[in-house]
Formats: sequence, structure tokens, C-alpha cells
Amino acid sequence: MRDMNVLAAHIVEQATGEPIPKNVLQESTKNQAAVALGRLGGLKSAKARMEKLTPEQRSEIAQKAAKARWQK
Repeated sequence: MRDMNVLAAHIVEQATGEPIPKNVLQESTKNQAAVALGRLGGLKSAKARMEKLTPEQRSEIAQKAAKARWQK
């Protein structure tokens, strides 16, 4: 199965006639099933962590994140 980004690069190459650099055309070697399972586990653990925090702790985390975003 071809990675969507590689497919998009091929379409652009065909439409423009300009060659795409080879490093862009490298196909992903990751197992898509493993990627999906890893993401699912990460989403579950984040929800479980948030449920264990007190409202004050969640507020503190949110304030720290907002401060980090606005400092950029």
C-alpha cells in the first residue's frame, strides 16, 4: 500500500512535469496496524491520566500549556 504523501507527490510530479526529490518519495516502513494500535493506546492513557487529576491540577497544566503557546 502506498503512503498518501508519496501518492500526492507522484500526482504533483505528473501534473507539473517537475521531478520530485528522491527523499520525498521514500515509502513508509512502519506497520500501519502497529501505528493504529499505538495511537489508540496513547489516546486511552491520556484520558485515564486526566480523569485521575484534580480540577486544580488540570487547570495548572492548561495554564502552563497556554503560556508556552503564547511565548512562541
